[in-house]
Amino acid sequence: MSALLEFAIFPTDKGDSVSQYVSQVIDMIRESGVDYQLTAMGTLIETETFPEALEIVNRAYAILEPHSERVYSTMTVDIQKNKNNRLKSKVSAIESKIGKVNH
Repeated sequence: MSALLEFAIFPTDKGDSVSQYVSQVIDMIRESGVDYQLTAMGTLIETETFPEALEIVNRAYAILEPHSERVYSTMTVDIQKNKNNRLKSKVSAIESKIGKVNH
């Protein structure tokens, strides 16, 4: 099974730049060992199960909650049985048709 989860999470009451808070979340994801891809608008993770993906989101919230009165998050999830390594294979499928893309 493969659970792809793209999410953004940040405090809303810390001004224009929230990178000092978001970087703590990204560090946690990196240290967790799950495959991930950071983008300018969010982070994509791949786990073996949906509960594992949600646990990463829960841990992210736990990092931000002490620092903010309001935490905002968006999520998109794609869960597929009998698949894995989709974080890379989905991009490779496009590249096989049009050539190298930025990612």
